[in-house]
Order: sequence, then C-alpha cells, then structure tokens
Amino acid sequence: MHVGDLLQIEGLDLTLVWGGENLLSQVISGVTATDLEDPARFLQPGEIVLSGLVWWNEAHGRVRTERFVSALAEAGATALLAGEETHGAVPVDIVNSCREHGIALLAVPARTSFRAVTDVVYRRQWGDLSRRPADHFALPENVRSDLGRLVDLGTDAGEILGRALAPFGTPPCYVLTSTGRTIARTASAPELTAARAVENLRSLTGETLRVQAETTPYDAWYLHVPEAGGAPPRALHETAEVIGQYRHHHHRRHSGRRRTGQDLVALVSRGDAGTGALANALESCGPLARGPWRVVVTTTGGRLAGSGAEEALGEALQHLPSPVFAVGTTPDAEAVAVVRSDVESALSLGEPWSLLHGCRPETPLYAGVSAVTTEPTGLHAALTQARYALAAARQSSPTTGRVTSVEELSSLESLLAGIPADVRAIFSGTTLGPLARSDTASHHMLLHTLEVFLAHNCSWARTAEALHLHVNTVHYRIERVQALTGRDLARLDHKLDLRAALLCR
Repeated sequence: MHVGDLLQIEGLDLTLVWGGENLLSQVISGVTATDLEDPARFLQPGEIVLSGLVWWNEAHGRVRTERFVSALAEAGATALLAGEETHGAVPVDIVNSCREHGIALLAVPARTSFRAVTDVVYRRQWGDLSRRPADHFALPENVRSDLGRLVDLGTDAGEILGRALAPFGTPPCYVLTSTGRTIARTASAPELTAARAVENLRSLTGETLRVQAETTPYDAWYLHVPEAGGAPPRALHETAEVIGQYRHHHHRRHSGRRRTGQDLVALVSRGDAGTGALANALESCGPLARGPWRVVVTTTGGRLAGSGAEEALGEALQHLPSPVFAVGTTPDAEAVAVVRSDVESALSLGEPWSLLHGCRPETPLYAGVSAVTTEPTGLHAALTQARYALAAARQSSPTTGRVTSVEELSSLESLLAGIPADVRAIFSGTTLGPLARSDTASHHMLLHTLEVFLAHNCSWARTAEALHLHVNTVHYRIERVQALTGRDLARLDHKLDLRAALLCR
C-alpha cells in the first residue's frame, strides 16, 4: 500500500496538505499513533505516523514541531497524518517543517477516527501478505494459516505468540504495554516486573516493534525480544502484525463490555438513579455486580484536560492483582471507574501511576479515589468523594500528577487542597482582610510573623527565638494582626480560621 492510496479511500476523507508524487508513491510498512513530543524510539522505517498534535502549542510550536518532524525524518517515516480535531487545522509550523524534512503531510478531519485509518492499512497489508508467494514470508505457510485461525477463534495471545515463533525455537519474547504490563510471553521468557519491562522497552538491546493499533501513549503494545537475533526480523514484523490483528479482534469482541461500563458511569454520575437501576447496571458488568466498590476519577492536566484519561485509567487498573472494573467518561472529560475493592485493602495505584507518567512526562495525570461503599446507592457519593480527592491531587502536585485517596486527607492542609481555587481565594481574602489585599512590606512581615507564631503553637518565646526578635516585638506584631483581621488568637476557632486562611493563599 502506498501513501497516495490513502487519499483515494472512500470514507476517510483525508486531505493532502503537502507532498509530491515521489512522496505519495512510498510504500507503507505500518502505522504508529503517537502524541509524544519526541517519538523517535517508537518509530520504524516506512511507517505512517498518526498524531492528534496534542504536543503542539502556539507558545512552543516551532521548537516542538522541529523535534517531532525531525524524529519522523530520521526514523524513515513515510508520512505524517495530522488530526484536525485538536487545533481545527494543521498549524503552519508543521506544514513548513514537513516541507523542509521531506515528509508527506495529510490532514485527518475530526469526523475520521485514527482507528479507521489504522484498520484500512491493516486490512490492505493483511490482504497483500496473503496474496504473496509463500517464499516471500518468514513464517511458514502452515503457521500463517494456523495464526489466522487462532486470531479468529479469539485464542489467548500467549498461544498465538508461541505458535508464531515455534519455527525459530520459540525464543524469549514478550508482548508488553507501554507501562510494562505483560500481555503475553513465550514459555522461555521469564516473568518481568512492570518496572523492569519498561526498562527493557527503553533500552537499546534486543528488538522492539510497535504493535500497530490506534492507541494513546498510555496503552500502546510492543513486541519485545530481549536478545537480538532470536528470530529473523521479517518474522518478528509478521508476528507483530498478527498480534495487531489479535488486538483488533479483541477490541471488537469486548465492545459490549465497554458500552455497559459507559452506561454504569453515566448512571452513577446522574445522582438520582434508584437502587434497581444501579443494581441492573452493575449486573450487566458481570463480576462487578458483587461489591464492595470504590470509585476512581482521572483527568490529565494542561490545556487539553482529559486527553487519554480513560485509556490511562484502564491501563493503571489492569495492573491490580485482580482487576474487576468498569470505566467510562463524563461530559467534563473525566474518566470514571467503578472498581471492586475489598474493604480491608487500599487501591494501590502508586506504581502504575509513575509508569503512566513516563509515557507522557509533559502531561500531568491526576486521580482521586473514594472510600469503599457497600451499597449501589452509595456510588454517587463515592464519585463526589473521588472528585474531591482529585482536586486535592491537582492542588498538591500541579506539574507532575498524583493519585490521592480520600483516606489520605487526614490534615487540614490536605482537606483544604480539594476546595476549588476560587473558593479558597475568597475565604483567604475575607479572613485575612487587609493583610491579604495589601502588597506593603509591613503587611508581608505581619503575615510571616503570624505563620511562624501558629507554627510554634502560639508560643511567644519560641516565635521570638525563631524570628530573632524581642518578645515584645512579637507581641506588638500579633496585636496588629488581630486588629487588622478582627480575630482573637486566644480563641481556638479563630486560630483555626487564620491557619486555614494562610493555607488557602
């Protein structure tokens, strides 16, 4: 299949932005979907690259564009298929850079999904392969026939992987997600921890091939052979194509499960659903019908909040020892999961979250986790708890992302972190009065004295020592604070008010 063929396929509605006949006649070897700013390590020669351009913004457009497009050129990519949904059109920076580096550029309209493009390429490639003479394949004809049958039957990925590599002695080989979760491995491949698997994927040893599918950076699959030479390169490419077909069939078979998950999330979000409706929705989700449950809410940070959040949450939850959950999205671009969870055990998402962060380091990823509920009617309240914990996570870790559960909100500071920023600002300004509204050096000095005074349990002597002041000076400053705020620091409730106001600044 050639790049130009994509423009002729009815239903895709792709538009040529830039590229001559010489570029359009290039053969497509595969597809990679990515929004990494530097995707170099995941690209293979001859691939077309699908990107929603999430990495691009006007402020840093030229620098990021050069990094992205030069990575495509160096890897030998044949074309960039740029989604128009994010920015409305392909930015001029990207057009110019593709022209400079000799990369064909096609625009993908918002109505065309990346999956549709990927499926077209896969179907054409699979058909082309099946029509080639047998001696053009690395995999024997009987193996290819068996693999097609196993994929159609929905056979386990491990069995498919083993059958594909059997003619070559079944070397150690893995199918891994971008967060190091093992989808399948051959019998000779030892078990890997997720962290070790991610290290292997990012190392320069062995062979790593992207399994082609429409994915986000959080849920991509890779075929990984730890030692180079374990199987002929062509055989590995053919095996990766088969695994891609397996994933496509797997996705189609589980489309009903995804619909029931979305229906459950929509019902929980409403807040007015009765016990019967919730019970029926849970029953439709199979094993999830039996509680207790927790609710998890996830979103990404930045201008494109929520982008990839559902895929990230699903991938994180798959790392749990016994993952039973349903996931969906809300109109506010939140990803919400109802997860079966024992009362005694916490929902441990710390390690998966750090691995997810490594997939897209420039995009903070946040999650809030509710307490356990044992009744279906408690799921909406659990969703409210999870959203509050999510807000606390965003406030406490604005640049790197974080998971926070409501059980962790055990201090005044952590509790206040979940309050919306505008509410915090109003409370702080009202409580601190003139101290909050003035930029004078004297008022800054009074606020600092108040902070130290409260931090030392309102001890005059220790405050004076910490500030290197005379005790009488501390008395004078605190009296000024009390006069300006109208609060009496001899009263516990007023101390708490002022402490909360300082934390809300």
